[in-house]
Amino acid sequence: MKQFIFLLAIAMFAIACQSDKVRPFIPGTYVNSAGSEFSVADDTLVIEASESNNFQIKRKTGFNLMNEGKVGKREYETENWNAVYDEPTKTMTETKKGKLITFYPDSGMLMVGKRTYQKLQTK
Repeated sequence: MKQFIFLLAIAMFAIACQSDKVRPFIPGTYVNSAGSEFSVADDTLVIEASESNNFQIKRKTGFNLMNEGKVGKREYETENWNAVYDEPTKTMTETKKGKLITFYPDSGMLMVGKRTYQKLQTK
């Protein structure tokens, strides 16, 4: 009987691990492009697993300000974020400003607020 309970516990653990397809999807590089009459920008998020449910995110942004319809000089910014993955909701929260990050493994995307990022495929 003890052996049966032990095997059942292992099986339940394996099923629980397999049911979260979001967590293994998270690490990687994601890109977004946006533009308006004032600027054009390209964003890259590089997400790496840290300890437990913690992740490190490096955001790199290249942008051009528009001046009278002309594209200005390319400028760059870099930000480092820390985020925590919440297993029950399958979302991540950036710890400094509380940005909610939602993942969509089936379509290869994530959203930070209303901005959509596409995951780049690795070889």
